[in-house]
Amino acid sequence: MSQAAPAITRSPADVVKDTPVSQAANGICYAVSGQVSTGEADLERMVAAVPRSAAAALSRKAYYFVPLTVSQGDDTLIADRYDVTLSDDAVCHRNLNLGDSQCVFISTRLMDDKFSVAFEFYINVGHAVVERAGVSQEFADLAWKQVEASVRGETSLDAWDARKLASAGAADGEKYKNEFLSAAFADSISIYLLSLYLDVDYYDLRERDYPLLAPGPLAEGLRNVAELFPPNPGFEFAVYYKRRS
Repeated sequence: MSQAAPAITRSPADVVKDTPVSQAANGICYAVSGQVSTGEADLERMVAAVPRSAAAALSRKAYYFVPLTVSQGDDTLIADRYDVTLSDDAVCHRNLNLGDSQCVFISTRLMDDKFSVAFEFYINVGHAVVERAGVSQEFADLAWKQVEASVRGETSLDAWDARKLASAGAADGEKYKNEFLSAAFADSISIYLLSLYLDVDYYDLRERDYPLLAPGPLAEGLRNVAELFPPNPGFEFAVYYKRRS
């Protein structure tokens, strides 16, 4: 009985060398290599959803949407298609510095649905924006006000853990407060971008490891982010508290 040939793996440098890069209207550079799970039109719109004001923080970066990014010790390999024998060592994404640029390889077949692939991309974008531009003072004031009011939940496990440590009254509380604000801001940017691309249901954002921030306070943060990074033409941000049946 014939067996399928194993997936071909290449180094990230070879993928970069052999794969043409496109540049979206907002300035983001991206490329597709191998048998990815998301269609070309969906990827184009996914990248185009990032507002120009946020995309400005992504210079010298290029995003590569690939089937699998595989971690093997200190080495990273890129598979040309999904292979179950490689999936255990696959990671959602890997940031690699090649030359004077950073290349971000996103595994589309590890998640294999549009929501998850987009969220992985936007989470990376959110953290890149915070790393380059820092945390907005308006957002920081709003987020900490919510903490002081003991608002339920948080935007991610990292933000949840940092918030608990920042609120514990320890000597290094200021350090954890800054970590919380950075995580919460990156999370909110990511969720906001996802909402520009897809019709996101609040319950789709939930994870088991922490309680999600209550809908009202979450919406406050997203509106603040929308003011900082207005949508590009062709995209719209809106919050609906109750869907009509």
